[in-house]
Formats: sequence, C-alpha cells, structure tokens
Amino acid sequence: MSMTDPVADMLSRIRNGASAGQRRVEMPSSRLKAELARLLHANHYIADYKVLEDGPRGLLRITLRYHNEQPVIRELKRMSSPGLRRYVKSREIPRVKNGLGMAIVSTPKGLMSDRDARAANLGGELLAVIW
Repeated sequence: MSMTDPVADMLSRIRNGASAGQRRVEMPSSRLKAELARLLHANHYIADYKVLEDGPRGLLRITLRYHNEQPVIRELKRMSSPGLRRYVKSREIPRVKNGLGMAIVSTPKGLMSDRDARAANLGGELLAVIW
C-alpha cells in the first residue's frame, strides 16, 4: 500500500482519534511526522508523542490532549498537498483564528510554527493549520 500524502494521513488519524474520544493514535513514523508531533506537543495541542522502534520504519504514537472531556484540537487542516504545494513568504503566513490557532510551515530551517517563522523572517511550504 503506497501512500501519496503521509502528512494528510497523519492529520486525519489525529482528527478521527480526537473526534472518537480515543486516548492515543498510532501511525507509521517518519522524520517529518516526528517533527510535526514535536511541534504539536511544544504548542500544547497534544499531550505527548513517542517514536517506537517497530519493524523497518517505526511507529509514532501520539497521546491526544483533552480539556473538559473535549479534544483540544478542534480543527486540523492540510493546506499544501503533493498535487498542489502552497508556499508562502514570511509576511504572507496566515494568522489562524487571530493568533489563537497555529499554522505549520516547513522552512529551510525545519518545521516551525507561524509565530517562529515570522520571527525568524522565514517563509516556506504551508503544511497545515490547527486550532
């Protein structure tokens, strides 16, 4: 089974897990996904994540975060896809929900939140938005 967009798959798994009220979701791991999880964890959208060595690739286990029984992640949207990449300059990075949400940008210096990318004056591929 080949996957055309592993990032979209990861976001869907998180979205589905959260709406189903699951404590954690698992998916095949990759460096990009681990970085994405690190960013979500650093910005308090998920409780925890772990990369488990399991077979050739490894498994990424994400522990979802809830507040008053509601998932912290209300919306998780893929912005750029393999068929249509969306690149933004640092001053074109969207403000998500007036700064309450976060855009995830893949910059030359790695994945960054919209805030960090603006501060570093870096643009890049707009991967996803979350709030």
